[in-house]
Amino acid sequence: MDEGVTTDCCSAEEDDCSDSEVLCLMRVGKTSDWLRLFENAEVTVGRGVEVTHQLLSSTCPLMISRLHCSFRQKEDGQWTVTDKKSLNGVWVNGERIPAEQPHLLQLGDSIQLGVPLLGTKVEFDYILIQRPLKDIKPYLVKEHREDTKAAHTPRKFKRKLGVEEVEPSTSKHKLYRCSSADKSFAKPCPLSPVKARRQLSHTQPEETLFRQLHSLEYSQNILLLREQVSDTQRQVESLEGEPRQADPLRGEQVRELQGQLEALRAKMHRMEMLEKSFSETKRQLEQKTQQQEELMKKQLEEALQEQKKVIDELALSRKGFEEIILAKNKELEVTKEEKEKARAQKEEVVTQVTEVLENELQCIICSELFIEAVILNCAHSFCCYCIKQWRNKKDECPICRQAIQSQTRCLALDNCIDRMVENLSLDMKARRQTLITERKGMRCVLMAVCSHRHSYTCTFSYIFILQ
Repeated sequence: MDEGVTTDCCSAEEDDCSDSEVLCLMRVGKTSDWLRLFENAEVTVGRGVEVTHQLLSSTCPLMISRLHCSFRQKEDGQWTVTDKKSLNGVWVNGERIPAEQPHLLQLGDSIQLGVPLLGTKVEFDYILIQRPLKDIKPYLVKEHREDTKAAHTPRKFKRKLGVEEVEPSTSKHKLYRCSSADKSFAKPCPLSPVKARRQLSHTQPEETLFRQLHSLEYSQNILLLREQVSDTQRQVESLEGEPRQADPLRGEQVRELQGQLEALRAKMHRMEMLEKSFSETKRQLEQKTQQQEELMKKQLEEALQEQKKVIDELALSRKGFEEIILAKNKELEVTKEEKEKARAQKEEVVTQVTEVLENELQCIICSELFIEAVILNCAHSFCCYCIKQWRNKKDECPICRQAIQSQTRCLALDNCIDRMVENLSLDMKARRQTLITERKGMRCVLMAVCSHRHSYTCTFSYIFILQ
């Protein structure tokens, strides 16, 4: 057992002096009260007693729930936080996480426990960091849950009681042990802070049962001592009443029994004094417990009133926000309707303009947008290629049937049509480009034919003159 204790102590010291990096929750704005996240263990946080890290709010006692949240490491090494249905919630990077659902954490995440009160910031605001243990050890919370500490301490085995220890003893209870010589003024040993909090958290029936058990123990011990005194006294009387000549060792037995009788009487007297002291201490504890209960009730009432005020203020704020959101929604609906109307009007105007342009900028011969538009002397416009083809048949305007005396290129129409074509679809652009290419090719062919005819006519005329 000693070797196990030594091994556990050495491993604990090596863990404290290790240079390995550990995760912890660094409290914002403070160089203390940092919370360490222990590997391969569930780290719980709350205001209750049975948690790894206990948080007690100095402004609002009910800000942190008894079991507020828990941190756990997954198999892949990543950490998660779970909200244990807390009243004021767990906020990660400004957003409240759902209850009973593990939320994955990353280094540098902001973790807030509870909500801020009016005019103040969140009391428990942390950032997840990873640092060497020796660097952050001075800033960590000193007190942890007792079962967490027990993981690093050797196990204590119960000692088997002997026969003499089973019998009633005159030794005092641990509560009354004191180094003072006067045992009647013994006082209870002071409790540690953790045990004191646990004692306050116990319910009244448990305290009453504890006191009744101790009172019953003392009463049984006193009754047992009285029976032993009575038996010893009867033995002494029976030995003194017999004749001395019957047994020469009878006097020695009588003296032994008388010594035992005196010892038992002294022991019974001490037990009676202990019972009196226990009764007095019990009365004092009852008074102290009653005062503490009244104080806790008063603090609880104040906390409930404060929480009620906070809830009322939150309700008013929520109502104000709802009114603002409703007004904004109405404004958005009105703005949306106005935009839809303006868009419809714009589309209508564009459609009308497009129809007008298509009707006015189309060639009546080919029913296409003008290609190299020309204006005749009668002010009507046609494609250059189309009017040339028409004039081969008739030398008059296709619309008004007026004789064509002149035709002029119109660059303004060409530019306007080119701008319109830029906004058309790709199919329309490809179709127009194909049409332009075809007309250019046909014009080249016509020019070649005309030149050939002209040269043939000139040759024929020259031959006729020579003849």
